Amino acid sequence: MDFVIIKFMKETRIVFMGTPDFAAHVLTKLIENDYNIVGIVTQQDKKVGRKQILTPPPVKVVAKNYNIPVFQPYRIRKEFDDILKLEPELIITCAYGQIIPKELLDYPKHKCINTHASLLPKYRGGAPIQWAIINGEKETGISIMYMNEKMDEGDILYQKSLDIDIKDTSTSLFNRLAILASEMLIDFLPSFLSGEFIALPQDNSLATYAYNLKKEDEFISFDDDVLTVYNHIRGLLDNPGAYGIIDNKKIKFLDVDFTYDMSDEPGKFLGLVNSKIAIACKSGAILVNLLQQESKKALNAKDFYNGAGKNLENKYFEKH
Repeated sequence: MDFVIIKFMKETRIVFMGTPDFAAHVLTKLIENDYNIVGIVTQQDKKVGRKQILTPPPVKVVAKNYNIPVFQPYRIRKEFDDILKLEPELIITCAYGQIIPKELLDYPKHKCINTHASLLPKYRGGAPIQWAIINGEKETGISIMYMNEKMDEGDILYQKSLDIDIKDTSTSLFNRLAILASEMLIDFLPSFLSGEFIALPQDNSLATYAYNLKKEDEFISFDDDVLTVYNHIRGLLDNPGAYGIIDNKKIKFLDVDFTYDMSDEPGKFLGLVNSKIAIACKSGAILVNLLQQESKKALNAKDFYNGAGKNLENKYFEKH
């Protein structure tokens, strides 16, 4: 495509809407490629950690670094006038976290497009990466789509798939998908802004959903086959994390593997095996490399076993 035409396209007034690290990576790529980001919309600052320190979303940090105006509406359905004043010609959303009102969707010349971390129509919703791993999927991907008033139901503009490795955690997959999303968006935008694209409706009969994780989803029961348990744990790493309860103590699992070479009654604490804490499941055992007892510091398996772990041998983790 002609350089002059691309330069003109990059002058398009873009409002970017997103919140977590995933979105921050995509935003940074747009800025580095000289797209005209006239405003950022993100969620409100949140209190984080034991000390409850008020912390800005990653997207806000990027925006401040590049002196881009930031808007943090509590409810965007009612608080969007300041965004319209920016006169956006395109709105790009990426893991923003709120439903965009029709007034915003219809305003830009090029409408509103979303970068979603799944192969739509599979895994519509707010936690597609975690649920893809939890459910043992072998692949996922990125979908760039038009937005409408429904959740992730807009026409597909561009898709690419990505294999899920058996060692992937939600964090490692987040990072790989963020890179893919950034590359796809930079590759796609020139064609999109010039009108050289095809929008394909989704087949709603194939839709599945990945709703936001709840506190109860973080609880791990070992009364399942070992691969199911392993997928559940790694799908929650490193955030929000997964835990089990044994002897009335909450144990958070920070790094795990699995084996089919040992088994016992599901949930049984088998002790230290080859420098790893072994916990029995159906058809195998979870091998824990790093774990953390509630209100304690994180420990490797050997140090944990030499402390509290010895007293847990032959006891059982709670079930569902």
